[in-house]
Amino acid sequence: MDDWSDYLVCLTVAECGSLTAAAAELNVSQPTVTRRLQALESRLGEPLFERENGQSKLTALGERIVGHARRMREEASAIHRAAIAQDQSLAGLVVISATEGLGADWLPGALASFQRENPGIGIEISIKNHPANLADREADIALRWNGPGTQQSLIGRRGATVGAGLYASKAYIERHGTPKAVEDLSDHACVAWSIGDYLGWPQTANGSAVVPSHVAFKANSPASHIKGLEAGYGVGVTSHRLARRCDSLVRLLPEFSTSLDLWIVAHETVRKSARIRAAFDHIVAQMKRDNAYFELGEDSTLT
Repeated sequence: MDDWSDYLVCLTVAECGSLTAAAAELNVSQPTVTRRLQALESRLGEPLFERENGQSKLTALGERIVGHARRMREEASAIHRAAIAQDQSLAGLVVISATEGLGADWLPGALASFQRENPGIGIEISIKNHPANLADREADIALRWNGPGTQQSLIGRRGATVGAGLYASKAYIERHGTPKAVEDLSDHACVAWSIGDYLGWPQTANGSAVVPSHVAFKANSPASHIKGLEAGYGVGVTSHRLARRCDSLVRLLPEFSTSLDLWIVAHETVRKSARIRAAFDHIVAQMKRDNAYFELGEDSTLT
């Protein structure tokens, strides 16, 4: 008899591109993934993957199997969402996906009063630097930057605008001087982000790019990025809410400001669940109360 979960292992390997990455995604060992994939190939009588440049590439049969497995996963997720939508009890688990900066330092405190008021609800925070797939039940609620995403089955609310500016450590400024205009940044080292165009670098008044002398430090983690600024690597763009905690940082060129919108998103089906709806509304309300904290870096209402 087929073990249908083996097909989902095959799908995960195809989506992740390697056995190692699939094992991490499934939270199992690589030998387990290998064993289950080999068992599936043995039952089918043909290989599903071939190795190419260190990656696992689907064979023709593998392509067909993955298509069926993807539909299986979608149907299983739909069944799960339908069951959750009927649940009107304020009990059970709510899984919330967020990036590190929010999921580690703001969200736990924001949800504390909610859990005290609803002791039957458990909170799980899933830290991800990529958007969680809500349709596939990777999370019930997600905090996302700059929009809810393009999937039509999602609903979202803009919770806050996160303001940011240019910062550097006092020690760096003592060594290299204070830039007086945007153009002066070309003489300074940059502390950059390595997760896309997270927070934009300043431009001149006519829209021309200002290229720093060099990139001295890059990070894909807000905690690491702010530590790079504190350590004196150079000048960087970070949120006011994070910078305000660091006495060694000073704001530069205060006329420059940038921002990102922060959204709270859920799948339209699970939004009908009482516990998920309650958690969703609570997060929205907490963000609205903390508007000055997010936008200007003022004290949080949670402290």
